[in-house]
Amino acid sequence: MEKMLLDGEMRNRSEIKVEFEDRGYQFGDGVYEVIRVYNGKLFTSEMHLTRLIESANKISIKIPYTVEEIEAQLKELVAENEIAFGTVYMQFTRGVSPRNHPFPSTDVAPVYVAYTKEVPYNGALKPGAKAITIEDIRWLRCDIKSLNLLGNILAKQKAAETGCFEAIQHRGSTVTEGSSSNISIVVNGELKTHPATNLILNGITRQVMLKICEDLGVAYKEEAFTLEELVVADEVIMTSTTAEITPITEIDGQSIGSGEPGTVTRQIQQAFHAELERQCGHIIESVAK
Repeated sequence: MEKMLLDGEMRNRSEIKVEFEDRGYQFGDGVYEVIRVYNGKLFTSEMHLTRLIESANKISIKIPYTVEEIEAQLKELVAENEIAFGTVYMQFTRGVSPRNHPFPSTDVAPVYVAYTKEVPYNGALKPGAKAITIEDIRWLRCDIKSLNLLGNILAKQKAAETGCFEAIQHRGSTVTEGSSSNISIVVNGELKTHPATNLILNGITRQVMLKICEDLGVAYKEEAFTLEELVVADEVIMTSTTAEITPITEIDGQSIGSGEPGTVTRQIQQAFHAELERQCGHIIESVAK
């Protein structure tokens, strides 16, 4: 029977209920993270959980666990559900209280849930993906990984309706990030990605990619770029926990570079895969149970 975590305790999934006055349910008043699992091991979990607590602090939710405590709980959950390849999702809401826009006037305990999902994995380098561009209509605190994802969902749905994998968002002419990813470009061998300001989420895979660039000697700048720069770039790279390092080879029906994954992208993909294996062990192709 599938297990979940509720406020740090292992429960059967059938026992988990959502209280209708949970502020996460009524207001999206909470934060979340998703961590990949490879060979039954959590990848970059400390980075994810540190960001989780930082996001919670930014909206004044006090998480009553340390990074180490949450990590231990998630490892137990992954083992209990026998997840070899997949994801673990966790969220903290402000808690349950009578519906009112201001924070509760009395102490309310945050509600914490976590669950796993099996995702087959073959270790192959991600092929090219298609994307569209779309105006960024989200709020101005995208650095917080909050439950308020309606803007992201609308963008992702528009991409799906046009047969594309991702929607690349922009404010005016400035590219920010994807609906569920960070976006970088490569021009003349140099990588450029939007700086980690309030306009983007500082993605964990984005951070790993920049460290890889340092190790490989690939020059990079954390600097905003425009839609015009995007469509004429030699390479465009999408990064996220679930998409890993994915080349974008077509945007708004126009080929990027040669229309095939570029040299820098492939170098980064290969180095990222090596980092996966360094942390989680040799990747053997998996299949769904």
